[in-house]
Amino acid sequence: MLKAKFPEMTADEFLVWNLSQDEKYELVDGIPVPLHARAGAARGHDFIIVNLIRRLGNRLQATPCRPTTSDQAVRTAIKKIRRPDVTIECGSASDDSLEVVQPVAVFEVLSPSNRPGDIVRKIEEYKRHPAIRHIILIEPGVVSVTCLSSDAAGVWSDRTLTRLAETLTLDPPGVGLPLTEIYEGLSPTEDARDDA
Repeated sequence: MLKAKFPEMTADEFLVWNLSQDEKYELVDGIPVPLHARAGAARGHDFIIVNLIRRLGNRLQATPCRPTTSDQAVRTAIKKIRRPDVTIECGSASDDSLEVVQPVAVFEVLSPSNRPGDIVRKIEEYKRHPAIRHIILIEPGVVSVTCLSSDAAGVWSDRTLTRLAETLTLDPPGVGLPLTEIYEGLSPTEDARDDA
């Protein structure tokens, strides 16, 4: 169905094409796919993105890294473009660039429209990107932050933080982000099983 609606494109063609569209798209196997199945986002989803941008921006201010929004694309293959909710970029790009140059970390705030199959595909694409060292998945309704990290040898490991008292540490770029700051303004539930 999507193939009939849109022509197949390369990543470069897609980035230019998306500028003339009213909504954001990702490029999946050369075919444009709307970023969200429905317009808008729940309050919790939006709060987390704003908290990430604000807190990461403050912590990265004196470094060559910066947070970006889903307006900046992450090229994961010749015919694949993703738009993480937040990306930490540690490279220099021109002011008119449409994509991040050196994405070190990507954040996906989970919602019914981006799971489970879609998020699994995104994770595999992100893992193949040579610059990405961290993939962070955040649940808005419950305290759950899963961080997949790659070491210098390219071996991936994961850990899930489920307590507001914990801190998400990302190295590189060398920042720590308390979960209380990620969930600021929200009332997520904590997993009672962790108290046992």
